[in-house]
Amino acid sequence: MPKLLVVEDDPTMCEMLAYNLRREGFDVEVAADGETGLARANAAEVSMMIVDLMLPGIDGLQITREIRQRRKDLIILMLTARSEEAVRIQGFGSGIDDFLAKPFSMGELVARVKALLRRSRVEALRNGAPPELVFGDLRIVARDFRCWVGDSEIDLRPKELTLLATLAAEPGRLLSRSELAEKVWGYDKMTDTRTIDTHIKNLRRKVEQPSAFTYIVTVRGIGYRFRVQPK
Repeated sequence: MPKLLVVEDDPTMCEMLAYNLRREGFDVEVAADGETGLARANAAEVSMMIVDLMLPGIDGLQITREIRQRRKDLIILMLTARSEEAVRIQGFGSGIDDFLAKPFSMGELVARVKALLRRSRVEALRNGAPPELVFGDLRIVARDFRCWVGDSEIDLRPKELTLLATLAAEPGRLLSRSELAEKVWGYDKMTDTRTIDTHIKNLRRKVEQPSAFTYIVTVRGIGYRFRVQPK
């Protein structure tokens, strides 16, 4: 089973997380502060990190930013008692894969962990998208995690690129939020769609603002489709 790292400074919460994940057969390591968590997360055998947002010393966002400079393959689930959109945007911008808001059930935690591991970013990109996608002034090379608008390379986080490549692989097709949750995150269902909506907002800012085209169309109440439209 994959090795998981839990970075949580609350001893009771940390023990509960580790106990429930070990019951599912996972190999679990724990860290009680940001510095220790950062050091252990860089180990190659760790497949996924579950990290609290608020930690003594280095907080969860800083840990994620530093880890992403070395490891793009590490799956990161952030735990937080705060649900403001600004916090989510910061988190996704730093490179996390998803949030889980406190309070949550251990059943939900285990389901999220299994889904994210099933649909790891490398598997999703390399098995789910063509080698290269070109539309308008946009070029996506999903297998290399790279994207250009015109001659300028755009810095997209892995989940942002996965989402964009998933939409662009089927231009014109309406993809519901539940389909995107399954294709990109591996979830059978996603009760909180703000994760998807925040990623779409980031894509519009990073990709569409510098482009001569718009690419993502919102279908209110359902989902999104990819369509190339000159501005």
